[in-house]
Amino acid sequence: MVCIDDEIPFEIPESWQWERWGNLSYSIQYGYNAPAEETGDIRMVRISDIQDGEVLWATVPFCRISKSEIGTYLLQKNDILFARTGGTVGKSFLVNDVPYPSIYAGYLIRTRYSNMLSAQYMKYFMECELYWEQLRNGTIATAQPNCNGKTLAKMILPIPPYNEQIRITEKLNQVLKQVRKYGESQGRLDKLNIQIHDLLKKSILQEAIQGRLVAQDNSDEPASILLQRIKEEKLRLVKEGKLKKKDVVDSVIYKGDDNKYYEQIGQENVHVSDEIPFDLPESWQWTRLGQIVRMSIGKTPARGDSSYWTKATKPWVSISDMADYSHIKTTKEKISDTAASTLMGAISPRGSLLMSFKLTVGRTSILDIEAYHNEAIISIYPYIDEENALRDFLFYTLPLLANMGDPKDAIKGKTLNSKSLNSLLIPLPPLKEQLHIIKRVEELFARL
Repeated sequence: MVCIDDEIPFEIPESWQWERWGNLSYSIQYGYNAPAEETGDIRMVRISDIQDGEVLWATVPFCRISKSEIGTYLLQKNDILFARTGGTVGKSFLVNDVPYPSIYAGYLIRTRYSNMLSAQYMKYFMECELYWEQLRNGTIATAQPNCNGKTLAKMILPIPPYNEQIRITEKLNQVLKQVRKYGESQGRLDKLNIQIHDLLKKSILQEAIQGRLVAQDNSDEPASILLQRIKEEKLRLVKEGKLKKKDVVDSVIYKGDDNKYYEQIGQENVHVSDEIPFDLPESWQWTRLGQIVRMSIGKTPARGDSSYWTKATKPWVSISDMADYSHIKTTKEKISDTAASTLMGAISPRGSLLMSFKLTVGRTSILDIEAYHNEAIISIYPYIDEENALRDFLFYTLPLLANMGDPKDAIKGKTLNSKSLNSLLIPLPPLKEQLHIIKRVEELFARL
């Protein structure tokens, strides 16, 4: 007789008894070692086939095994499988159903019990700290942690009378159902806490583009007058040779007497109600991005030409330099004077609005330095921009607007193109209201 007081972790009721696992289990049987195959003599459950407490029966493979050996490894209801090696060592699975005759693979151990033991009670024990503590003490520390049948057989566990085992498992089933319910609620709350910052920003910007963020002022010059001024500015640039006449397309979006939206392009009227996502205040106007700004797409010098990347002094922006709603003060890469003079065209001046239109569609930044940029980014220059009002309005709203369009036109896809950039719908407020919106957005973003 051996004293085991040092192994007993706590007192149990008089009607209970401490016992070793090996004395309780009819068998502690290692699984069958064979390659997994698409067809074979019988299905073979592996560790990887058990996910979230369920066997993925549809993908359980087959194996080759002699008929005389099948009985040794055949799974039955209420068997418990135990992972004996690898990253899942110690994880257990209670077999509640065997829809197909199946055996189990070599990295698993099967334990089977008398009808006077509740298999569910044993499974619950294999999830408690006393089980895991004993497992850790018995695990062989190798590159692939493993635990053998002897370690499992030596574990001690408290055994109540059978009827009490049933009452305990029924109570645990009830409690754990509520625990899972609260766990799911906590998971949703944790996800919301992660997302709330971006969700609130989007909500603020949604109010801004619908004219609900600041009060309407009937004394403000309406957006239609601003569009007329923009048209006059473009005609002036054409006259001075700074803008090509073909780039001046006269487009006006209006609401007809039938409450439907139309776009007049030259002499042609096109029904566009299916493009308009919401109505605007009377002083606002739907327009296209290409009507109110000039855009310039960047370039990437050939990586294989060292003359473009050595002795580099000119800042060159890639999307990785652009955080959401950021100001760019430095760039990760620079290009040479050779690249700048022979390939890049005009440098984007300080204060330019940049927007990505590939992969991370709609990300915006403002340059605090002169810089070139790659072909996934456009510089945006409003034709009329008093106090940077339109630049800053677009800075805040383009990330939302660039992802609101028709996926057929690639607005919601992984890239925009020249056509979709120019046709991007913009809800244009009066000039003064643009300034009020920007101020309010910045106040609310600061609070976030």
